[in-house]
Amino acid sequence: MSSHAGTIDHHHDPSTSTGIPNKKLIMWAFLASDCMFFATLISSHLIYRLHPPAGGLDPKSIFSLELTSFSTFILLMSSLMMALAVTAIQKNNVKSCRWSLLATILFGMIFLGCQVYEFQHFVVEKKMTLSNSLLGTTFYTLTGTHGCHVAIGVLWLCLMYVRSFKPAASDRPWFGKNLIHVAVLLAALLLSLKATLGLVHALQVEPSFGAAIGHFFKAEFLAVAGTLVSIGILVGFARTSGAVDFNEKHAIDVESMGLYWHFVDIVWIVIFTAVYLLEYLK
Repeated sequence: MSSHAGTIDHHHDPSTSTGIPNKKLIMWAFLASDCMFFATLISSHLIYRLHPPAGGLDPKSIFSLELTSFSTFILLMSSLMMALAVTAIQKNNVKSCRWSLLATILFGMIFLGCQVYEFQHFVVEKKMTLSNSLLGTTFYTLTGTHGCHVAIGVLWLCLMYVRSFKPAASDRPWFGKNLIHVAVLLAALLLSLKATLGLVHALQVEPSFGAAIGHFFKAEFLAVAGTLVSIGILVGFARTSGAVDFNEKHAIDVESMGLYWHFVDIVWIVIFTAVYLLEYLK
């Protein structure tokens, strides 16, 4: 896998009269519509927060700014890794692109894990649900919609990562094998997420670190074992032999995916500011 730099030829993706490749133009059009959709949700939340109902929940007593700041930092770092993935494939460095995609997937899953933990904490501990308060209605609708976008992005990243292993020889079967590859990758991510959440829960409910570790392995043994087995299978899939049908000609696909991921990150910065930070500026 070479690492040469050069001009990316988009002849495989005919450009429109604007000079922008069709795939990128379609992605920009989709993101423009999605931008209006999120603007509506964010505006609704802000309007309702200007006139909160009497006796409503106080966001400062519910939100954990430390946890949300951490998840925001993680999502911003995922944008950096996504940019590195685009740069790598433009230089035909497939190996580096794969590592960057995996790092982006990992950061995306950490963000989703923080959001799952946050939602569970708000519902169980703070008693804020989708239907019992106006704050809960607007908050869960807005942040939950964004979380769905992140989950879709993670799935897309997984598909692109597995796609990078397609053999160059057209007569070699790859679809069924890569479908299993995707399934194993998703299983590893979900099992590791479950194990991580279990560890956090154990550290909270147990009085000592040793007791927490014991509780964790007892409750999450299957999740930990499944994660390790899945990682072992993924290592086997990654040991490909021969050339692959994934190079700088596919840079436009990674770029389009990068546009989506960066958009999701930018939207979260706006949400973090409008939903969380503004509550502490009053």
